[in-house]
Amino acid sequence: MNGSTIGVGIIGVGDRGCFVLGARLREVERETGLRVVALCDTNPARLEDASSYLSGHGDGPAPTFHLYRDYRELIDDAAVDLILVTTHTYLHRDPTIYALESGKAVYLDKPISVTEEDARSILTAEERTGNRLIMGFTRRYEASWQAARTLVADGAIGDVHMLQIRSLIPYTRYLQMWHRKKQYSGGALNDKSSHHIDVFNWFVNDTCSAVTAFGGRSGIFAPDPSAPTHCAVCDRDCPYRRGPDQAWSKEGAQVLGYRSWAAADNELDRADTCVYQPGADIEDHVIASFAYENGVKASLFWSIFGPPAPDQETLEVLGSSGRLVLTRSTGTIELISEYGTHRETIKAGGPDFASSHYGADLELVRRMRRFVDGEIPTATARDGYQSLRMIQAVATSIAAGGAVQAVGAPEVKV
Repeated sequence: MNGSTIGVGIIGVGDRGCFVLGARLREVERETGLRVVALCDTNPARLEDASSYLSGHGDGPAPTFHLYRDYRELIDDAAVDLILVTTHTYLHRDPTIYALESGKAVYLDKPISVTEEDARSILTAEERTGNRLIMGFTRRYEASWQAARTLVADGAIGDVHMLQIRSLIPYTRYLQMWHRKKQYSGGALNDKSSHHIDVFNWFVNDTCSAVTAFGGRSGIFAPDPSAPTHCAVCDRDCPYRRGPDQAWSKEGAQVLGYRSWAAADNELDRADTCVYQPGADIEDHVIASFAYENGVKASLFWSIFGPPAPDQETLEVLGSSGRLVLTRSTGTIELISEYGTHRETIKAGGPDFASSHYGADLELVRRMRRFVDGEIPTATARDGYQSLRMIQAVATSIAAGGAVQAVGAPEVKV
């Protein structure tokens, strides 16, 4: 480390690594002292695009990045103090373990992995090295979710008994990007609802004992063997079309303005695969229930289809003396307390609400700096591992017709 400047290396410079976290790092570089100095990706065209984009973005001087194709070379770079692992989920294990063993600070994007074996290996490495990593469950860094949790923890609604997250976001990107196959992502349920399940664990602060769930694939995105491979070569009239200038419902489509995405031949590198292309094996809707050892119950009502709406993602917490409802897209908390005698509307979005993930990514970058300086991370590999175990219990219950699946605390031997 050079004084207050921290060298950052990003492994995997796709949408999340470059256009979200990389961009936020550059925007507050002068504030945090976190300076992106190295980029790694196995796709040379993607490295070129990321380097070009990040050089022209942010509040710091235009940098010259060290570019790598091998994650080991980036981690071994003496200029790198903080390592961000933002690869495809199925590739998380090896660079994360190598980074932990290096002794440098490590950030791992959610979800922790696709398989329990990989998650256990990461957690074991964290425990063995004593090098705690910080995970990117963004709800933990959003001002409104933090405010809601503080209210609940401070007893504003009494003792917590029930929680519900309703997430009905038209998120067809999961069928248009690499997430469309479970072998790469663990599915949309793993990628998206690892957040939701982590919220349950964060609010309840106890161990999930059992899960039951129903869900699967609707007929909305029925495979069509005659469908075009991707939007750029399609002339059909389709509500799911993706392009670099599309609106809010095509989140992440800005990447299609760059050559490595627009001209991608490999399905793993594409961002506009047709939603009707055969081969996708992910769930697109789920209803799941969770029982905790302390008696609290939680429910998830989730889909990646449906119309856009201001209340498309909400959190509701019911306590012994009140109720709290958080609407994510407005950053608003409706609080009913004191047995219904007190009602209050709280605007809790915070000053960075207009930024990505409603300000969570900027807060996450600031937390990264404090993490490097010794702050205990709010989410570690153990949180990621438990979230994955619960996601897998949901999938197993769905396959078993809703049969109850035992969960319990994770056991890891170092």
